[in-house]
Amino acid sequence: MANLKLTDVGKAYGGTVEVLKNVNLDIVTGELIVFVGPSGCGKSTLLRMIAGLEKITGGTLEIDGVVVNDVPPSERGIAMVFQSYALYPHMTVYDNMAFALRLAKKSESEINSAVLAAAEKLQLTQFLDRLPKALSGGQRQRVAIGRSIVRNPKVYLFDEPLSNLDAALRVATRIEIAQLKEQMPDSTMIYVTHDQVEAMTLASRIVVLANKGIAQVGSPLELYERPNSEFVAQFIGSPAMNLLSGEVAATGEQTTIRLDSGGTAISSVATQEADMGLKVNAGIRPEDFTETDGNYIFQGKVEFVEALGEVTLLYLASETGNNQILAKLQGIHRDVRGKVVKLRADPEKVHVFSNGISLRHR
Repeated sequence: MANLKLTDVGKAYGGTVEVLKNVNLDIVTGELIVFVGPSGCGKSTLLRMIAGLEKITGGTLEIDGVVVNDVPPSERGIAMVFQSYALYPHMTVYDNMAFALRLAKKSESEINSAVLAAAEKLQLTQFLDRLPKALSGGQRQRVAIGRSIVRNPKVYLFDEPLSNLDAALRVATRIEIAQLKEQMPDSTMIYVTHDQVEAMTLASRIVVLANKGIAQVGSPLELYERPNSEFVAQFIGSPAMNLLSGEVAATGEQTTIRLDSGGTAISSVATQEADMGLKVNAGIRPEDFTETDGNYIFQGKVEFVEALGEVTLLYLASETGNNQILAKLQGIHRDVRGKVVKLRADPEKVHVFSNGISLRHR
């Protein structure tokens, strides 16, 4: 398949409206890279630039060592799966999947072999004679994926392919895409989504986009456990990480933070003597809190409860009213609304940020 290399890639409209700048990224054969970020961050624009549907206005894009900035989309060896399926309504599933091969003047035997092989992978064999209107949303998306597979492209591009599906279908189709990737281990795939679950479960690496560029690149667990900034820390993971303001009260291999809300946080993030008194934010994910009767990071009154069965979400406000946090506790917690609860977290679960940057990454 293909390696991709983006060097100082940028995109500006009219020479003045800058959307992306200085994007540097190496994608190796066999990876499934997921682009995530807030609305308007440029993730779909970057995907379209790779596809050749948007012009690159700065930097270079290489596929297998060849600069393709000015190469037409049809000659880049790329197949794209769109959010809207983009199927031909008057053609059967078979003809939709065969269309690109017929345009390429492939023989009928080659076309038939490729379509049947793709249909088997995607469990579409029994639907080959149907029109798209006779399919469910998930089946239509599989046809769109199959149309890409038959072309045997160098790179597969997915532009939010599951966003039109309902929750149950989204889960089922996500699993199908993961299984498809396992069947095609040498395929290079780039996937755009705003859904964190899709990103965390599908990606070899996640590329978080923000502020016209890349905020962080890493494996899903790397970004979850070692975010380099408050932005990444709060964007990756749901519910978002809690941030509690305070100052460094003790330094060394472990750092003690005196919190403005009244509690004390101890973090495994190391600090130096010069950091004493530094204004910081302590970051704790909701799922890393546990109840305690002793020393606490946060003490507050439970204002609202969401009982989900396996977990219970507690929304707490500090007694001063200056801080609010969310705790995600395991199991069922009954009759806690209105009560004062103390929470703690293990030091390795406490992140420390100064001016928005993780002290682990400075």
